[in-house]
Amino acid sequence: MGIFSRKQKSPRESGILESQSTTSFGSSTFRGMGNNRVSASSMLTPSTPLSPMPPFKIPKIDLPRPPDPLLDPAGYLRSLAAVRDRAKILMERAEENALVHFDVDMNKFPDVVTFVAGLIKRDHDAPFQDIPSHGRYQHFCVGGRDRIAELLSSWPDSVDNTERCRRLVDLFFVSVLLDAGAGTTWTYKSVENGKIYKRSEGIAIASLEMFKSGIFSASPSNKHQVDKVALGALSVAKIASGMQADGDNELVGLEGRTELLVKLSDALNEHSEFYGADGRPGNMIDYLLSHPATQASSVLIVPLPVLWTVLMESLSSIWPTRTAINGVPLGDAWTCEALPTSGPNTWESILPLHNLTQWLAYSLMQPMQSLLNMYFAGTELLTGLPEYRNGGLFVDLGVLTLKENDMARGLANYGAYCKHSGIKVVEVAPMFEASDDVIVEWRGLTVALLDKLLEGVNEALRPELDGHEMTLAQLLEAGSWKGGREIAEINRPNTKEPPILVESDGTVF
Repeated sequence: MGIFSRKQKSPRESGILESQSTTSFGSSTFRGMGNNRVSASSMLTPSTPLSPMPPFKIPKIDLPRPPDPLLDPAGYLRSLAAVRDRAKILMERAEENALVHFDVDMNKFPDVVTFVAGLIKRDHDAPFQDIPSHGRYQHFCVGGRDRIAELLSSWPDSVDNTERCRRLVDLFFVSVLLDAGAGTTWTYKSVENGKIYKRSEGIAIASLEMFKSGIFSASPSNKHQVDKVALGALSVAKIASGMQADGDNELVGLEGRTELLVKLSDALNEHSEFYGADGRPGNMIDYLLSHPATQASSVLIVPLPVLWTVLMESLSSIWPTRTAINGVPLGDAWTCEALPTSGPNTWESILPLHNLTQWLAYSLMQPMQSLLNMYFAGTELLTGLPEYRNGGLFVDLGVLTLKENDMARGLANYGAYCKHSGIKVVEVAPMFEASDDVIVEWRGLTVALLDKLLEGVNEALRPELDGHEMTLAQLLEAGSWKGGREIAEINRPNTKEPPILVESDGTVF
C-alpha cells in the first residue's frame, strides 16, 4: 500500500466522545444542558472519534496574562505562554542560521506540509471535522476495540456521570505519567486477549489492565480508582510486574516512572484543595466545577489556565529537579545554549517545554468534555508536543539536520549504549541523554515548527476545509505525530526508531 493509499474507514456513528449526555449536577451547574445517561450503545468507535469543536460558540472569556518574567521569572517559565514565546525566539535563531546543533533548511518545509496534508486526506473525509483532539483516549482503542466504552459499560447504572468521569480522569492521569516513551524492544501481552502491543499503545493497554486489577486503588468498595494510599505503596517490582518488564523485556526508565507515581501520592496528599481528602486525581473535577471562573459563565466553561494551574502547582514536586530559579523547580525546562541572554536576566537562557503536563492536559479534557459537557476556553494556549515523533518528522524530511560534530558524538553514544546493554546493532542513529543540549534545541524547534506546520496545512487544505480551520490538537493527532511514526517506519523499517534517539529517564517523553 502506498503511503497515501486510502485506508478503509468504518461508517460513522455517534459515540461517547461525541455525545452531550450527562446526569444532573443540579440546575445551577449544568444550566439547562442535557440530562441523559451515557449508554453502551452510544460509545465511540475508534474510527469515529470526537471532534474537538463544541456544539456551540464558546463565549469570549478574558484569560489571565502570564506573569511578567522580569518580576516573576519562575512563574513566567512555568506558564504555557513561555513555552511558545521561548520556542519562537529559538526559531528566529534558526532562521538566522545561529543554532548550536542543527542546520535548518526551510526549503524542505513545503515537503512536510505536503506529506502531512496527504496523510490527513488519506485517513479522514473533508472537511476533517471528525479528527479528534490529540489525547490518551485514542491509544486505548488500538486494534479497533474501544476499551474505554467497555469499561464504562461495565459499571452499574448507580455510578453517575460525575463518578464515571472521576474514574476516567484517575485512569488517564496515571496512564499518561507512565507513558514517557517505551523504548524500542519492550512489549506487553494483554492478559485479556493475549495480543502483543508496543510503544504508547502498549503502555496504554498495560496501564488500563493494571487499573482494572485495582493496583492503584486502596478502596475496598471501588478498585477502579486511583488514590494516594495505593500510589504510595507502589514499588519498582510492582510496576515491573504490571508492565511485564524484566531483563528480557526492558522498559526504559522503569525506576523513573515508579518514582513519579510514588511522588504523585505525596502531591495528592499535599493538595487536598484539588484532590480531596482521599487524594484522587479525579476529584479535580469537583474543584473545576466549583471554581469562581467556571461559575461566572452562563454555560459550563473552564478557562484553560485554571486547569493548567492545578496541574503545574500540584505536580511540581513529582518531577526531578533539573532547572530552578530562586529555589522554585521549573519541571520540564532546560538551559539552551542557542537562546540569547542579556545582562543579568539568566532566565532568558531557559527553554520551558512541559511536555508531559501538556499531554496530560490534552488527555484529561477528553472525558470531561464527553461525560460532563465541560468545555475549555483558551485551548489555543497549548503548544505542539515536543517529543520524538513530532520532532522526528522534521529531521526525517530534511528540515533539521544535525551538525557533523554532534552526529559523530551521537553515533559514538549509541555505539557505547549498544555495547553496554548488549543490544545488537540493526539500524544506527545518534543517541543523546534527555538533558543534552542537542535534545533541548531539537524539542524547542519542534514546538515552533509545529505552529508553522499548522498554518501550512490549513492553507494546503483550505478548499477541503470548507471555511473551517484545523486546530493544533487535530494536527497533532492526524498529522504530525502519526506522520513522524510512519516516516520513521519507512526510513528505519527494522527498528522503527526515530532519527535521533533519546536515552530517557522515564520522566520526559
